[in-house]
Amino acid sequence: MTKKQLARLAVEALKKEYPDAICSLTYEEPLQLLIATRLSAQCTDARVNQVTPALFAKFPSLDAFTKADVKDIEELIRSCGLYKTKARDILAMCQKLFAEYDGVIPDTVEELTKLPGVGRKTANLVVGDIYGKPAVVTDTHCIRIAGRLGLTKSKVPLQVEKDLRAVLPPEESNDFCHRLVLHGRAVCQARKAQCEICCMNEFCKTGLAEKK
Repeated sequence: MTKKQLARLAVEALKKEYPDAICSLTYEEPLQLLIATRLSAQCTDARVNQVTPALFAKFPSLDAFTKADVKDIEELIRSCGLYKTKARDILAMCQKLFAEYDGVIPDTVEELTKLPGVGRKTANLVVGDIYGKPAVVTDTHCIRIAGRLGLTKSKVPLQVEKDLRAVLPPEESNDFCHRLVLHGRAVCQARKAQCEICCMNEFCKTGLAEKK
């Protein structure tokens, strides 16, 4: 079986298991997703979703963020961890969006990664969820499960992204990554791959090895 065939089987199995491929972060507009994703670094999405309502109520627009005192942002996001760095990045990101992009969130990974604190994972999420373009979000769930499936041998995010882009149907890639997050939380967890209840155990490299 080729990796493209394996990827197609995984896409279809996960689509059946998790029909609603939705982002775990709560947001109402592009800037909120950009900020929430920055906050999610080394922090759970559940925690971010607890923090962002108050943050976005205090700063309801890009203009409001550009005029913010960084200490006010710090206080609101403190429980997300690394709050000083994240607050600094959020403020600088918003100021750059205002000054250089007329307040419009860029629609390419290349432009998004020019913003302070924005890496390829964040950029891919925004490009996929906001603009509907093919995207591969290589978070910890994606990297772990792609490796267990046999779709990549790497644990380096950029290489995993390249490997998955080469085998996934472009129109399915973004939803596939969302479903990997759901599957990683429910079944294919970091501590143990629960192959006996996995919807992909008939073709997954790890699942097949478990049966031997």
